[in-house]
Amino acid sequence: MTDPPDPGDAPDDTPTMSDSAVARAIWLGAGIVCVVLGAIGLVLPILPTTPFLLLAAACFARGSRRFYARLLAHGSFGPLIVEWRRHRSIPWRTKWSAIALMSTTLAASIVFFVEPGWLKVLLALLGIVLATWLARVPSRDRPGPRPPDGA
Repeated sequence: MTDPPDPGDAPDDTPTMSDSAVARAIWLGAGIVCVVLGAIGLVLPILPTTPFLLLAAACFARGSRRFYARLLAHGSFGPLIVEWRRHRSIPWRTKWSAIALMSTTLAASIVFFVEPGWLKVLLALLGIVLATWLARVPSRDRPGPRPPDGA
């Protein structure tokens, strides 16, 4: 019997570049917009960074090999994108930091800035749905239980 293949050994599933110059330009433009939105998300906690960078990578893969390679080579964002592409997982610490920051930001918005009750409920439901989805995304590096001190 053979062991099942490691997901990291799967063939590269990078989408192929578009044949049309117009389509490549549209994909490139969409990728740049996603990078800009992701960068704004770095300083504006209610706007998520990671999903926009994942979308940017998908757009660049279809529109510009150079921009795709640069995004994957980025020291901070490249490893997250590669982890998602290969394993459909998010690092454990990144996932829980995002949930904590999102929860804090939404709670502050609900308590201090949002007036209508229906909008407060909508924001709370949105936060619950997003946090639940994010919590369910696998993490390959999840810390396991620690052995007792005497072991």
